[in-house]
Amino acid sequence: MGYEIFIAGRYLRSRHKLNFITIISIISTFGVALGVAALIVVLSVFNGFGSLVTSILVKFDPHIRITALSTESFNRMTEVETVLKNSAHVKSYYPYVSGKTIIKRGDLISIVDVKGMNYEPRAEEWGVAPSIHLGRYEFNTKEGGDGILIGFNLANRLQCTPGDSLYLTSFNDITHAAVSLSMPGVKKYIITGIFESNNNDYDLKSVFISLESSRELFGMNGKTQGYEVRLDDINNSQQIKAELMGRLDKKAFRVSSWYDLHKDLYSMMQIERWAAYIIVSLIIAIAAFNVLGSLAMSVIEKKKDIGILRSMGAKDKSVLRIFMFEGMLIGLTGTLTGGVLGVAVVMAQKYLKFYSLDPGKYIIDALPVELRAMDFLAVAGMALFLSFLASLYPARRSIKVPALEAIKWE
Repeated sequence: MGYEIFIAGRYLRSRHKLNFITIISIISTFGVALGVAALIVVLSVFNGFGSLVTSILVKFDPHIRITALSTESFNRMTEVETVLKNSAHVKSYYPYVSGKTIIKRGDLISIVDVKGMNYEPRAEEWGVAPSIHLGRYEFNTKEGGDGILIGFNLANRLQCTPGDSLYLTSFNDITHAAVSLSMPGVKKYIITGIFESNNNDYDLKSVFISLESSRELFGMNGKTQGYEVRLDDINNSQQIKAELMGRLDKKAFRVSSWYDLHKDLYSMMQIERWAAYIIVSLIIAIAAFNVLGSLAMSVIEKKKDIGILRSMGAKDKSVLRIFMFEGMLIGLTGTLTGGVLGVAVVMAQKYLKFYSLDPGKYIIDALPVELRAMDFLAVAGMALFLSFLASLYPARRSIKVPALEAIKWE
């Protein structure tokens, strides 16, 4: 096999004059390199945006959420707490109660998601406390009333600031009032803090109150709707989710990971990622066709060499390998060149931030990128595979060249 690689390398290096075949070989190598570099950069940008979105969402969302599926399940929350206490990878867990309410200030009304909690996230890297911009993280007012934390966009819509009063009515109260032909209950809250999460949905539709107040608001009578869980490593979410599902009654509790909480968003991002992968891969596919054309013409040009090799006893497999190796060398050169170029562009963007963004309009100051080893291996493997397929047909044509006819006029 050694001499086949040597001859294939010589065929690529020994073209002293610039002819049509040489130009196509150069274009093929450049095309593979450009495609590989473009794919690495595009996938790195998708990785960067994906990680940015995840960091924003997980800043407020738990790694795992356990939710009771029925009123009977509310009485079995001690089972959930026991399971969580015995889970090695669980870092912390907190009970919660949530639901939809109508929030009102004067003539301004909005529908929001209310979450009641009793944990203290000051020492955590996630939650409401680190995102408070106005006011303070507090669920009790100085006068002893109930406090509420609202998002910046909601505060702007309701035209309110810390210290203003808001009135909440749960959908359960509205339904009960409609059935009993009475007025729905209204509960007063004082704004103690305004947070900004860099997520428009959270800042507009999410508010936080104390756990006890939420139980009263939604008529839970001291019960808990579920638990929010933080793990020591977010990458273990699916594994721990499967373990918890195996230890809890599936008919009584639903276990959701951070991915499940925003599955539609992540699915759309994955579709966009695959679409970009396929579209940019066409560059490499076109380069692979150039490899095929270059090798097909090389076989015609090297008919005499093929005849001499076969008359000297070279087997068909050896002749086939020579042209296979020639095509693979083109693909390998292009892949390595493109890999280095792509990694260089990604690193330059990551550290030099040459493609910057206006931080006044966006939550980031530069286009986010993240290089992953698996992406690099997938791109390189795909480029080499296409080069292999492109080399196969011309290489097979080479073994059909009759040795006698190839050298009879020499």
